[in-house]
Formats: sequence, structure tokens, C-alpha cells
Amino acid sequence: MKKVFVSLCMAGAVLGMASCGTSKSVAGWDAIGGEWNIIEIDGRTVVPAPGQPFPFIGFNTADGTAYGNAGCNNLTGSFDLNAKPGTIDLSGLGATRRMCQDMTLEQSLLEAFGKVKRYKLADGKNLFLCASSNRPLLVLQRREAVLSVNQLAGKWMIESVAGKRVPTDMENRPFIEFDLTGGKVHGHAGCNIFNGELVTDANQSSAISFAQLITTMMSCPDMAIESSILNALNQVRSFGRLAGGGIGFYDAEGTLLMEARKLGS
Repeated sequence: MKKVFVSLCMAGAVLGMASCGTSKSVAGWDAIGGEWNIIEIDGRTVVPAPGQPFPFIGFNTADGTAYGNAGCNNLTGSFDLNAKPGTIDLSGLGATRRMCQDMTLEQSLLEAFGKVKRYKLADGKNLFLCASSNRPLLVLQRREAVLSVNQLAGKWMIESVAGKRVPTDMENRPFIEFDLTGGKVHGHAGCNIFNGELVTDANQSSAISFAQLITTMMSCPDMAIESSILNALNQVRSFGRLAGGGIGFYDAEGTLLMEARKLGS
């Protein structure tokens, strides 16, 4: 997490001095298509709350739809492909209505989107969203490629579940392990071992679920963490990269259920 925070701070310090002023060449829609991490709001570096995903916005320049995540809720909306190049209106962005422990970042983002009037491509990796002044209101950075199922191979230590951190001093630390060749999932929930089938979708790279999960039947003094993990596993419908290098597992509504980090990373 420290490396990511430092790199984003440096990006914010440099980009915060840039300008949204007009230039001779204005980037067309194709140049801004794709997904962008939101790394700065009104001159402040974005640092997500623990357990919440890094905010991003995506622009589909084929049909004029926008999507993303504001740090808690998913974003949906549209933009006018017939608008003058260099101008964009994101005031119509809507968000789902989940409540998270810390909504400060999300509220700031939604307010900022409502003020955006222009965009400027700074270089191949950075995009400014601007209000009426020349100072960037939002600074975006090209998002890394979506985590592929193949990158799940191996053993991942479960760090949090249902918003609660998993103690690192547990006698049997919970983990999940993926066997992509056999299409299997295996792990330890803190007391019992679990096994099941890994279900993916070729048409949706981030879609994932676990079928026919079975566990051993041991009884331990404290089963709370295990119960939370098994409950989460049954609800998982997608996964994605988290700031800092871990992965998050989400339910059908996009709620973060569980965080894990690859053993040795």
C-alpha cells in the first residue's frame, strides 16, 4: 500500500500544477475511451478508506455510456457524443445506494462530477476533467488492465471479510487457493478446510463464483470468522484488483465481501 500511496502523491503533486487551458489540438472521444483511476480531486490526492476499492470511471465511446465506482457505489450514466470536442457533461451520473463505513470520498466525487464541463488529455496516461476554471477539478490516470482469471492462480491469504480484518495471529490463517487447470478452489476458513468448483464466464472477464462448496466438520471455540468467510464465498459473483495489489471479491450488487493478498507478495 505504501508504494501505491507514494506514487499517487507524486502524480498528484505534478499534475496539480497543470492547466485545463485550451490548446491547439483537442483530443477526440476515442482518446478518452476506456477506464481511468481517479487520482486527484480539487488538488487533493485520492486515498481510499481501508477495505474500499480505488475509484474509477470508464467511458464507452461507442455508445456514450459511462460507468465506474466512486469508492463505495457503482456509477452509471452517459455523455453526449455529439458535444463539441473538449466538452463533456457528467452531471447525469447516477450511483447505487449502498452505505459504506466512510462515504466522504464518494460524496466529494459525486459533487465534482456534477461540475465537470470540459476535458483535456495531458498525455497518454492522464486526463483532466475541468469545471469553469483552468485548474483541473479531477485528475485521472489510465487504469491498469483488468485482472484476468489466469492471475488468480496460486494461494491467497484472506485479509478481511464482511468489512472486518482477519487477525494475523490466528493458528490457522484463512486462505483461498485456485487450481485453474482443474477448475477447482481450495482453502482454509479458519477452522475447517473447504473445496469446490471454480465457475468463470468467458464473456465477462471479472465474473467468478464458487459451486458445490463442501467443508470438513470440525468444531472450534470461535467460528465467527469462518462463518463469515463461508457466507461470503457463497455470494461471490466477481473479483477485481484493489489499491495496493490485493484482490477483492464482490457480490451481485458490487458490495465488497472479502479481500485477499497473494502469499509472498
